[in-house]
Amino acid sequence: MTASPAEGRASARLRTDAARNRAQILSAARSAFLEAGTAVPLEEIARRAGVNIATLYRRFAGREALIAQVVIEGFGIVLDAARAAVPQARTDPPAAVEAFLRAMIDSRDLLVLPLIGGPQTDAPEARELQREIATALEEILAEGRRHNVIRADVTAVDLITTAALLCRPLPHLPPEQAAALTARHVGVFLDGLRPGQSRILPPAPSPEEMAGHLHGSRGETARGQADMA
Repeated sequence: MTASPAEGRASARLRTDAARNRAQILSAARSAFLEAGTAVPLEEIARRAGVNIATLYRRFAGREALIAQVVIEGFGIVLDAARAAVPQARTDPPAAVEAFLRAMIDSRDLLVLPLIGGPQTDAPEARELQREIATALEEILAEGRRHNVIRADVTAVDLITTAALLCRPLPHLPPEQAAALTARHVGVFLDGLRPGQSRILPPAPSPEEMAGHLHGSRGETARGQADMA
């Protein structure tokens, strides 16, 4: 039996409402986790999102599912930035690295990730996103090595951890001073990528090793992290 036009419009409105509610819940969860840690009551997240708690549970099975999706969205932003920088790396690898780092800084309020003080999750999708991020960044670095403009011992993990450090807020400083210091640190890091007479770096952990440390057990994902930056 074919749905009537009115039924089709009602169904479309429901889908739109569901998508809007989901986005509002994720936005509220992101800000709540950053402010108070992952132990914040789900009722508080629902209140911030402007929905009732039943709506929250319709969109997410519970705290772990909500945490996982917030982290997954953060990794998705990082992956988009890394992939967007890859074409530029074919002609100007250092500029591609800079574009990636600046995209991370511009998006840091949306990044609730383990290296930036965020929660851990065992979600397989999060692990896959981390692998894809490392692959895209290694592609940028490979172009830099091919053009002899990026030193051979720099890895994707170096870019990831540097981005994480740059995304941490600098407390007690006026915004303009904090922004100036962040820009200076980007410049220092980019200069440090150049080949030449440089100190020898100790071995870097692999992306797989990093991921292994950044994914907690299921019990740990629900633990509040009051010291979250």
